[in-house]
Amino acid sequence: MEANAARQSLGLSVIIITKNEAARLGDCLASVKFADEIIVLDGYSTDATAEIARAHGAQVHQVADWLGFGPQKNRALALATNPWVLSIDADERVTPELQAEIVRTLAQPTYDAYQIARLSEFCGKKIRHSGWWPDYVLRLFRRELGAFDNVQVHEQVLVRGRVGKLKFWFLHFPFDDLAALITKTNRYSSDAAQMMARKGRRVGVFGLITHSVWTFIRIYLLRRGFLDGRHGFVLAATAASGSFLRYAKLMFLNEANQRAQASDLPEASTQSQSGSLSESNQHPQPRSLTEVDKHLPSGSLTKVNTQLPSSLLNASHGRLEQK
Repeated sequence: MEANAARQSLGLSVIIITKNEAARLGDCLASVKFADEIIVLDGYSTDATAEIARAHGAQVHQVADWLGFGPQKNRALALATNPWVLSIDADERVTPELQAEIVRTLAQPTYDAYQIARLSEFCGKKIRHSGWWPDYVLRLFRRELGAFDNVQVHEQVLVRGRVGKLKFWFLHFPFDDLAALITKTNRYSSDAAQMMARKGRRVGVFGLITHSVWTFIRIYLLRRGFLDGRHGFVLAATAASGSFLRYAKLMFLNEANQRAQASDLPEASTQSQSGSLSESNQHPQPRSLTEVDKHLPSGSLTKVNTQLPSSLLNASHGRLEQK
């Protein structure tokens, strides 16, 4: 009875997005059963994800298309009905201590949103350095004041209001083993490269080297990854390789865009030359460049220039983090 009363008084919706998370979802849902409402937005998993979610009392909604983590979480957020929302991933768990703190906090909230730390485990070891701890993420917020930014990866909650921090933390199990870490690193590097290419960022070979070396130094030395033992070394090396892959993919994406643009230019040039030769045959007397320009189709030069992809214009930097 007391548990039911607590659930009724919280005004809390939990939102989770899933895709083939049958192996991890059950423990996640069991840790948030204190909430008034659990919403699972599933990408038509081919395993038992949806069945497990329903067995734990969650509302299951399914969508076929994938627009990225930010848009997908905003879809889930739009389905929530309670004043407060807790966003959690299938590889995270709410500890009993964190549950009790959330219940106390929502009884008398002093902020509009709260950051929650994550204690992550990798290959059987809790990682307390390497930039993995405390790893605060903003996950608990007033529904009417928060939303996710619409990015493909590394989404964040944007809140119009005051933000506080909770004392206790999520347990986080991001990778089952090293192979899973490598697979996710490869996938995230592709998503990040595409996102940077759309923003017009560029990089060369020197950039590949400096980004990857700096990533290793930052994680293993500055963030004291060496204190995590061999696990810390592997995490730093994997992060460095992820940085290398991200910028290498960006470099080749830009080159592919440039080749595609170059293949379009001769056709436009040939059409212009053909028109000029035709007019020259009709008017054998030489004319000035200004006079020739008068006979070009209106806006033709502008159209050729605006076909250049934005990825050829600007340079900047991105980052890839563990999730």
